[in-house]
Amino acid sequence: MSLAVAVGQVRIGAIDFYGVHKVPEAKLRKALGGREGDPLPRSKGDAEDRLDQVDGVVESHLEAVCCEDSKAILYVGIEEKGAIHFDLRQPPEGDAILPDEITTAYRQFLDAWQTALHNGQDGEDLTHGHALSANVETRAIQEQFINLAKDNLTVLRNVLRNSSDEEQRAIAASVIAYAPNKRLVVDDLQYALRDPDPGVRSNAVRSLMAFSVLARLDPDSQVKVAATWFIEMLNSLSWSDRHQALAALQILTDTREASVLNQLRDRALDSLIEMARWKTLAHALPAFVLVGRVAGVSEADIQSAWTSGKRESVIAKAAKKKRGQGSGNRGQ
Repeated sequence: MSLAVAVGQVRIGAIDFYGVHKVPEAKLRKALGGREGDPLPRSKGDAEDRLDQVDGVVESHLEAVCCEDSKAILYVGIEEKGAIHFDLRQPPEGDAILPDEITTAYRQFLDAWQTALHNGQDGEDLTHGHALSANVETRAIQEQFINLAKDNLTVLRNVLRNSSDEEQRAIAASVIAYAPNKRLVVDDLQYALRDPDPGVRSNAVRSLMAFSVLARLDPDSQVKVAATWFIEMLNSLSWSDRHQALAALQILTDTREASVLNQLRDRALDSLIEMARWKTLAHALPAFVLVGRVAGVSEADIQSAWTSGKRESVIAKAAKKKRGQGSGNRGQ
């Protein structure tokens, strides 16, 4: 949910901070100027400017997520001085554009997808390496993407990397996933994970999640999705980046590959722990699962600790493992 849209309409049900390790939360709450039960900040930019003035803060980012008991969850991202920085690329300046038939088809897909979501038809099949909706109309448009990607692969790659138009890059990040040979476009999508536009990054994550499912189900596909940039996204200032990276990493850590878990521990365990403590359980659970996997806890024991409200016991095991093993192995 956009903060601008919600002003005056939705109140804050919960506030969660992330990236806060040194700056006192009380100072940040004072600068934010709002608390649970208040309306969302009237100006997102003004609130971020106040937070940016707090000593020790490099940059802040507010994001409101809908909804819990008809109230918004307000996430306040803080980048402190000396913290790990998720570095985005500079916006490209090229003039590449997609054929009209791709742009038109994608906009039709968005309309159909929104209607399907409104009707509660949000299921997707990712087993083919690309998303196919449970909704008949939406799926029919997605199936058109297969030939569109096959026939326009060169221009899709060019637009994704070089177009100055954010919408064009976002469309390319979605449609290119339907290319018959996924292995050929993995690098293009991983490149897009550091795009300056959040919509491009979001579509790239969704595409690579489907690739990850295919890679797990069909090793002969030779599709290899690296965990590296998803792990780095866990340190992003954007809640959406973190939320989507968590979803991708749940797939990529299903087999508990040691190098990936070591990289998670070394580069993002602090971020995972703070996210595993979020107040909104649906948002905290994916991070908690990853914390448990880093700690070497079985899936059954992770679920047991979660359902019994013993989050801290698993978090303590992960923190102890990090202290015991250090940060020598960076994995991939």
